[in-house]
Amino acid sequence: MTSKYVIPAVIGAFAVSYAADYFIADKKLLAGNTPRTVSGNEWWEETDKKFQAWPRTAGPPVVMNPISRQNFIVKTRDES
Repeated sequence: MTSKYVIPAVIGAFAVSYAADYFIADKKLLAGNTPRTVSGNEWWEETDKKFQAWPRTAGPPVVMNPISRQNFIVKTRDES
């Protein structure tokens, strides 16, 4: 008996959320135009040039989990 109410409610919730997303985001119900920085490539190109111009001061790449690389040396004990 509960699935008779739950399944249509879930489908209805998805339909309402899809409609709200469509009208608010795609049809711009609450806002105006898309910002120029998002719609044009000029801003992206200038930003990329700025980031590429910064000097790289970092060291060599760091392995996050060195044990998973299996590059450690296991020493055996000398039996005397």
